[in-house]
Amino acid sequence: MKSLFDKRRIRIWLMAMICPGLIYAQEETMLVRVDAVKVEPLVQTVPVLGRLVARQAGPIAARIDGPLKSIFVEIGERVQAGQTVAMLDDTVTTAQRELITARLSEAQATVQTRNAELSLAHQEVTRLERLKDSAATTKAAYDDAVQESAIAQAKVKEAQAAVSSALANQKLADISLRNTEIKAPYSGVITERLTEVGAYVKVGDDVLRIVADQNLDVEADVPFERLSGLIPGTELTMSLDDGTSHSVVVRTIIPQESKLTRTRAVRFVPTFKQTSKPLADNQSATIHIPVAAQRNVLSVHKDAVISRGNQSIVYVVVDNAAKLRTVRLGEAVGSRFEVLEGLEDGDLAVVRGNERLLPDQDVRLDTSS
Repeated sequence: MKSLFDKRRIRIWLMAMICPGLIYAQEETMLVRVDAVKVEPLVQTVPVLGRLVARQAGPIAARIDGPLKSIFVEIGERVQAGQTVAMLDDTVTTAQRELITARLSEAQATVQTRNAELSLAHQEVTRLERLKDSAATTKAAYDDAVQESAIAQAKVKEAQAAVSSALANQKLADISLRNTEIKAPYSGVITERLTEVGAYVKVGDDVLRIVADQNLDVEADVPFERLSGLIPGTELTMSLDDGTSHSVVVRTIIPQESKLTRTRAVRFVPTFKQTSKPLADNQSATIHIPVAAQRNVLSVHKDAVISRGNQSIVYVVVDNAAKLRTVRLGEAVGSRFEVLEGLEDGDLAVVRGNERLLPDQDVRLDTSS
């Protein structure tokens, strides 16, 4: 009878009392797979609906007055920064430029004339200066010559000012002539035509509307109590309506709170991967916002945890033997649990083969992939 109560049978009997329904394992070495208990960041998230926001979007406006001669793009067409998208009739502008050029030439000729007159006046002053002490001239004649020289010099400056004014007008005419070409201010997609060929547009009138769809931010209205985990520079995950997942980085929290919803707008900088649909301004996006600030926790793989009544147990491998640990668990961390008590960083927890293990049973590690 004594052989019936050897250590092996006592251990199996005790395990059966603790774990009803357990299939008794044999005393032979058990092949198990393990996963290390480790410290990792705990980030619980909640989904918040946001939207893609173009950093640049708005109208392409006329910079001068004139009739619209041509529109070179259609709605939905992609354009590059500086590309000509429409043209105003330049007939009047060209004629004005030619008139200003003629006036510039006239002003330059006047300068030459005034310089010649100044030269003659200088010569007269020089001649009379040599004769002012003789009976051949009078002091009054000399003074008159000096005055005429001063007047001639003033006329030269006046003519030179007219040239400068004509040059400035010519530059303005050149700018107006260039502005008959209406160009895209940045790269993007044309989303709307706001006028038609033949219409007379004035300075500031909108001709087309453009969206920079390749330069997008993400914006979401986040409840005030969720802002603590949104530190600028924090990387989060975003999902689009096509099912693709992308990363976003917190850029800024707008310091303005909605009175109705008690939310604040948060801007994120996205890094897009391949998408199955083209991106668009105001496209919906789901950002996974942390519930609170990130903290580091000790965690164990979910497959290592065995529920026994009101207890949670984990087998750890120590000196090629399975040691039973009673654990107290906290929050879920993806495929892992936070460990509050019972395990230490670096413990090798059994994740496969643990359902048939007995305490102190010899084990062999499965290293296959």
